[in-house]
Amino acid sequence: MKFSKYFVSLFLFSVFSLSLLHAQEKDSLVIEEYYADGPYLFYLPDGGIRVVSIDTRGVLKDILHKSDVSDIPFPVVSHSGKHHFEVKLHKISRPAWKHEKSGKIFIVSDPHGNLDCFVSVLRGNNVINENYEWIFGKNHLVINGDVFDRGKDVLPIFWLIYKLEKEAEDAGGKVSFLLGNHEPMILGGDLRYMDKMYNHVSEKLGVKYEEMFSVSTELGRWLGSRNTIEIIGDDLFVHAGLGEEFLNKNLTVPQVNEEMSRALFMTKQERNERSELTKFLYGSSGPIWYRGMVLNDEKYNPLHIDILDKILEKYQVKRIIVGHTIFPDVISLYGGKVIGVNVNNKENFENVLGRGILIEGDNTFVIGDKGIMRSILKF
Repeated sequence: MKFSKYFVSLFLFSVFSLSLLHAQEKDSLVIEEYYADGPYLFYLPDGGIRVVSIDTRGVLKDILHKSDVSDIPFPVVSHSGKHHFEVKLHKISRPAWKHEKSGKIFIVSDPHGNLDCFVSVLRGNNVINENYEWIFGKNHLVINGDVFDRGKDVLPIFWLIYKLEKEAEDAGGKVSFLLGNHEPMILGGDLRYMDKMYNHVSEKLGVKYEEMFSVSTELGRWLGSRNTIEIIGDDLFVHAGLGEEFLNKNLTVPQVNEEMSRALFMTKQERNERSELTKFLYGSSGPIWYRGMVLNDEKYNPLHIDILDKILEKYQVKRIIVGHTIFPDVISLYGGKVIGVNVNNKENFENVLGRGILIEGDNTFVIGDKGIMRSILKF
């Protein structure tokens, strides 16, 4: 299956390359009704790299590089032109699944293409500066899934996380982006929540949107190596939650991360046919969809605290931090053993409510766009 999908990808990319050849000859092609987007970096079968972007004037630029581009800064611009920074490529590898606890751990979730809100909360908590640069030192930033869908700045958010990852590493800190449910949805061709502007982008380029993040692209390769679960100190991070069915599978964290990556670029049907384990991990009781850890409705198979304690014991942690399910504010459940950090980021930004959490030593705080708001309550 992997072999055939590789050549399908090459075929689609060949069609893509031909469709852009005319644009390359003219250096640029004006496209009407476009927001800024890009850059998309595609690796060609002959070893070349094609870089495609659309500027704020609606001009599509298509540049072919035949040599190493690691020293070239690529401009990244938000759809409106409000945000702009540069990114350089860096070596991609799977992050560690287990980390020592740093002095501070800053956690947000589900940015969903809203770069304004994402930048605001990072700046307001001294994670980045006005130039979109890492200033969080040897501390740890966690984004708990779901950059794809809904908003118009999916790509700039991915590039900003990618950029900060290298800057944090150079400073002795860390950035962890975990897979949510919307990453495999898009990469598997489920585009129902995608902003319509991306339909125009893919139509004009003559390429399916999911192929713009395939394993033949820089961000596709990066996404393909991201983890689903990570443990930092005695906290476990996962997008949706872990339930009794997950516990009964007796899986290690590396097993989960590796199996999720193997099927990340498959369709839902291909995942279901791959193996029972893959079908489970990508299903409603798997770590990127399960809501029973935070919701009590019977249809979600709510988690009993005795099972939660067994999960905590198995993975040798004291707490699980999740996103996925939206709440009016950051919540603490099971006497503080589960924290839900996913909120409506736009509404909470406008109404000065919680946007995430900061773990500092033994203290956990709810943070807003201007720093610490309060200590988290236990329910």
